[in-house]
Amino acid sequence: MIKTKKNGNKVWVTFTVEPSEEISDVVLCGEWNEWEDEPMKQKKNGEFYITKVLPAKSRFEFGYKVNGEAWLTDEECEKVETPFGSSNAVLEI
Repeated sequence: MIKTKKNGNKVWVTFTVEPSEEISDVVLCGEWNEWEDEPMKQKKNGEFYITKVLPAKSRFEFGYKVNGEAWLTDEECEKVETPFGSSNAVLEI
């Protein structure tokens, strides 16, 4: 799930992953920082989240790395195929 809040030329984007199975950690990876891992924090209800400030009028591919192995995309976003045989989610803000 993604929530956005725009302020001028910047957009605060909160990414949330609701666990459907046993998840110990989730990291966010995206084009905005050349796919560097960004660990997400866990809430008491089990959800993982992180808020990023990104430039408005931008398009980024991203995904979630779960438990250091599985690659997930956000179900609410458009998907694009990758050269690695998987897909990335697309964020347009």
